[in-house]
Amino acid sequence: MKSPFQYNIYTFFKLPSVWWCGIRVKSVNEESCLVGVKHRWINQNPFKSMFWAVQGMAAELSTGLLLINEISISKKKFSMLVLNNKANFSKKATGKISFSCNQGSEIRKSINLAISSDQPQTIWLNSSGTDSLGDTVSKFSFEWTLKVKNKKLHS
Repeated sequence: MKSPFQYNIYTFFKLPSVWWCGIRVKSVNEESCLVGVKHRWINQNPFKSMFWAVQGMAAELSTGLLLINEISISKKKFSMLVLNNKANFSKKATGKISFSCNQGSEIRKSINLAISSDQPQTIWLNSSGTDSLGDTVSKFSFEWTLKVKNKKLHS
């Protein structure tokens, strides 16, 4: 399992929009992932709050890293992609916003089922964004598709 520092370096090279908007991995383990972002000039909207897409990037990252961790533990190669997403916004996002996903055990079950059945799986993963007062500012749900990559034999 990689450290938050390693994931933050990864975002610099592979997800530069995440990096430049100030989204940072705070903690990650087998059960949960916490991602933070601070409202700043680079990620603002005209309404003096955080642009919705920045919140979506942070929320998606919190779900995707849990998937990446579990895939890494499985020692299998997978393709993964967001198929659908839903979002709800309940308060202006200002200050420091934390996005968390706590569905590690559900992910583990889906990964194991994909491996044992050799069938693609889908899973809805949720991330909730809260401000420094503990108020929910947004909630995101992402439907991820998971498929084990099979090595093709060459003749």
